[in-house]
Amino acid sequence: MQTAMPRVRRWTYDEFAKLADLDFFRGRRVELIDGRIIELAPQRDVHAAALVLALDALRPCYGHGFVIRPRLPLRRGKGSGPEPDLAVVAGSARDYVGTGHPSTALLALEISDSTLRYDRRTKGGLYAKYGIQDYWFVNLVDRMLEVYSQPVPDRTHAFRHRFDSFTSYTPGQSVAAPGIASQVQVSDLFP
Repeated sequence: MQTAMPRVRRWTYDEFAKLADLDFFRGRRVELIDGRIIELAPQRDVHAAALVLALDALRPCYGHGFVIRPRLPLRRGKGSGPEPDLAVVAGSARDYVGTGHPSTALLALEISDSTLRYDRRTKGGLYAKYGIQDYWFVNLVDRMLEVYSQPVPDRTHAFRHRFDSFTSYTPGQSVAAPGIASQVQVSDLFP
């Protein structure tokens, strides 16, 4: 008698979207990563405050020609639709009506207080694979902004990609907003 191994069921983004349309995820924060439905940690008040502060800090930097999308999917391929806390994409909000979600961003930003490793490695590897040039990681635990850039292939990392450059910033410092000549005060990102 031959024994069979159980198979992992991978979801497509279209299947995931249909489940969401049917209210399957009501009251739950989920995203699709590499065909897997990931349930996200509950959002604490400090995370929510940091999200609003980051949006307020980035909004003056990016005017006409860019849109800052809070908690909305980036879609690339059939099996992933990560929802960064913020993504700066080219164009306007109307550009994506009827055409689907953007597949890349000038900047992806995650805020983390309880899922540091997941956001740093898994989401970071996925954003590097997507070719996103800048990934900002607001580390609420250590009160620092981790800036990752220059995505490169690397078989040893999540999604076989990683960022080649890493710099950390602390409150009191400033960092250049990607793609424009504006500075963001790191202290403005923290509650």
